[in-house]
Amino acid sequence: MDRVIEKKKGLKKKHIPYLVGGAALVLLVGWLVFGDHRSSLKVDTRTVTIATAQLGEFNDYVRVNGSVLPITTVQVSPFESGNVDQKVVEEGAMVRKGDVIVRLTNPQLNMQILTSEADLAEKENLLRNTRVSMEQEKLNLQKERLQLEMDVARAKRKYEQYAALHDENLISNEEYLQAKENYELSIKQKELVFERQKQDSIFRSLQVDNMEISLESMKKNMELIRQRVDNLNIRANIDGELGMLDVVLGQYVTAGAKVGQINDLSDYKIEAMIDELHIDRVKPGLTGTLERQGKKYGLVMKTVFPEVRNGQFRTWCYLTGERPENIRSGQTYTVNLELGQPTEAIIIPRGAFYQTTGGSWIFVVSPDGKTAYRRPVKIGRQNPRYYEVLEGLDDGEQVITSSYETYGDNQVLQLQ
Repeated sequence: MDRVIEKKKGLKKKHIPYLVGGAALVLLVGWLVFGDHRSSLKVDTRTVTIATAQLGEFNDYVRVNGSVLPITTVQVSPFESGNVDQKVVEEGAMVRKGDVIVRLTNPQLNMQILTSEADLAEKENLLRNTRVSMEQEKLNLQKERLQLEMDVARAKRKYEQYAALHDENLISNEEYLQAKENYELSIKQKELVFERQKQDSIFRSLQVDNMEISLESMKKNMELIRQRVDNLNIRANIDGELGMLDVVLGQYVTAGAKVGQINDLSDYKIEAMIDELHIDRVKPGLTGTLERQGKKYGLVMKTVFPEVRNGQFRTWCYLTGERPENIRSGQTYTVNLELGQPTEAIIIPRGAFYQTTGGSWIFVVSPDGKTAYRRPVKIGRQNPRYYEVLEGLDDGEQVITSSYETYGDNQVLQLQ
């Protein structure tokens, strides 16, 4: 009797390819659904800089280089034109107000002086002659007055005598009337002479007054001309250091032209050139500090120049407290200028990554430190040390702050 042979249960060789294919298909589907398809790049950790984002105080300031300038610079200019005859002092010398710096010559001005002196002498002689003439006329009038007074007295006496004789009928009526008329005429002549003397005196006085006024005016004009000669000496108008003297012997210099400058070294100001990026935030009244040999000195901004040149604008800051020792014009110091009040924010150190990303994204390191992922962020203000992170990072997360130039468009960095 034959037995029925049962088929062996279990995996057979012909089934293995199907099982392997199914497993591969499952793995492929899982990788497609759950796998990380982002492009990655292997990076040596020794070539990157990793920093920690932290919640801290963000100080809104800008750091620039400031140059020391004298508190005041005064232009040196001549009041008169002329040729340089002598340089009394040289550049760098300390001068006092009124010290002669340069002497000029002006032959034409000397001729004006000679002409004015001759006119003045002529005017003085004319006034002197007029006064002599007035005195002579005054004496003549006085003499004429005395003569008339005597004539009046004689005419009066004759008239009185004739009046008495006429009353006694000892003379004719005609003789009496002539004596009377002569007497009255002498009185009128006397009055006319007195009036003429009075008018002549007034006229002469006015003439002398006018001449004296004219003479005084000429004297003042003469003083001004002599002062113009003194103005050929170019003098220091303040105490300070002669910082520049741009003249040579024999050079013709016009009135008002700049020939030099004097630096007032009683105090100093700091000139800082600031990037135009901050022009809307930099205003007079901002405070800051100047650093020298590890010590800080207070500053206040007083002048902001609106003109922008080569992407920068100029400002002047003044020291508010203690001055650095041995400060000198032309020295350069680091100036920290406060643009706003400190605020609490997530901050990360400045780095070269910003040149690539513009602050729109950054690589964030995983907690195990083996991988870094690209993540969008929003960076706000910045100072010389930190960026202010407005969105995208939490306190304690680590980020790569070094340059991204070699990373291309990779989304993941494998840190090795």
